[in-house]
Amino acid sequence: MQGIKAAWQHEAAFRQEVILMLLLTPAAFIVGDGLTQKLLLLVLAWLVVIVEILNSAVEAVVDRFGGEMHTLSGRAKDMGSAAVFITLVLNGIVWSAVIGQNWLGWW
Repeated sequence: MQGIKAAWQHEAAFRQEVILMLLLTPAAFIVGDGLTQKLLLLVLAWLVVIVEILNSAVEAVVDRFGGEMHTLSGRAKDMGSAAVFITLVLNGIVWSAVIGQNWLGWW
């Protein structure tokens, strides 16, 4: 719980993503058709929050070891951010596909 509290207090991106996921959680029950789709939407939505916490942990560790610029430190932070970005893109793709199939009659 201390990790969640620290992420909420120190990471604006975490707060934004939690708020978004709190909005997407009930939306999953509206958008999803059947248990499998609903669970897929919920898991992917909350996966963003999990990856953001891991990204924040990497950034905290890198920052802990000094403020000097180092190629590996920058690479570690960039990779953590890339993981969050990929998770957000994956969410967008899956949510769009489910909405497209269930509401727009695609596929």
